[in-house]
Amino acid sequence: MLRLARIVLAVTTFAFTAPAFAQLQDENANDFTEKLEIGISTDEIAITSDFRGADLTIFGAVDGFDPNLLAQGKYNIIVSLEGPKDNATVRKKERVFGIWVNTSSMTFELVPESYSLSSTRDIETIAPPGEMGNMGIGVDHMRLVPLGFVGDGSNLGEFRNAFRRIRETSGVYERDPGGVQFISSSLFKASVRLPANVPNGVHVVRAYLFRDGTFVAAKALPLRVVKTGVEQVITQTAHEQPFFYGLFAVLLAVITGWGASLLFRKD
Repeated sequence: MLRLARIVLAVTTFAFTAPAFAQLQDENANDFTEKLEIGISTDEIAITSDFRGADLTIFGAVDGFDPNLLAQGKYNIIVSLEGPKDNATVRKKERVFGIWVNTSSMTFELVPESYSLSSTRDIETIAPPGEMGNMGIGVDHMRLVPLGFVGDGSNLGEFRNAFRRIRETSGVYERDPGGVQFISSSLFKASVRLPANVPNGVHVVRAYLFRDGTFVAAKALPLRVVKTGVEQVITQTAHEQPFFYGLFAVLLAVITGWGASLLFRKD
């Protein structure tokens, strides 16, 4: 039930964010002739127990482009794969009487569980940092809003930096400047990474088109990631029937311990 609820929440989130992207694109339609289209080969990825990560390829096209601007390299594409959102807590440890203990923490509201970003070049050189920050594009510009935060905000930057560092070190947040390439005058392809510990749920593929540092258009598509096989059965049982899952885990531990004691018993 928990897994189903998260998928419904993700779909609902996408349903609200997709119209926002469409509205944003429509507002720019009066100012620019360029149109952006993207596509992926599948809208669902099945994850098995031996999954070690994979690259997802997104193809796209820019219609109505200016050949002169294209030849000058004025067009840039940013593509992101954003995982389901959930609250995330960062804890600070300090040494107290010789023991490392959690002394403070901060919870950020509805942040992506995974995030992979590819672009034609470093996003800081595509558009001003202020615009990237307003649009929330990139790990450094991701909106990190504390949940129920009360204080002077002096340590807010410290926790935000720690959050980004932890997510990037674990591999669930990645960036690849140069991961988007034009393969013809108007066609491009992008490669975004699915980490080995990719979360279940509805992910969102987003593409942004910039012309000479100015945002032109955006597109978004949903991508569903599901577990299959024995791992999926175990996950479903743990969430839908926790009592029997716990009972089975205890019995398995007892049987394993008893078997090990017999195997290594000294006569």
